[in-house]
Amino acid sequence: MPVNVKRIYDQAEKDDGLRILVDRVWPRGMSKEGAQLDHWLKEIGPSNELRKWFGHDPEKFDEFKKKYKEELDEGEKQEELQELKDMTKAHDKNITLLFAAKDEEHNQARVLKEIVDRQ
Repeated sequence: MPVNVKRIYDQAEKDDGLRILVDRVWPRGMSKEGAQLDHWLKEIGPSNELRKWFGHDPEKFDEFKKKYKEELDEGEKQEELQELKDMTKAHDKNITLLFAAKDEEHNQARVLKEIVDRQ
């Protein structure tokens, strides 16, 4: 079973499993109750510099993915990535990675899904 990915603004569903927000910044207009989160891995999100550089430009996605994976090898990001991997294993991949970006194909949640689906 692959890990799910969806926008935090989409309706929560029973089959979402463990709901994990992987954005550094809290989503605009979303209440804590409305998010129905199990975890917020704030530090796993891309750095502000990388987010601003990327700007969700699909043409920059391959380079973003490379730079983001490099960031994930450092400090708190590395710790939270390991925590995500542990949660993924503990829940038999019955998790949903949540993100706020409008672009559903070019975002950090897709990169993280690729990483945890391979374990």
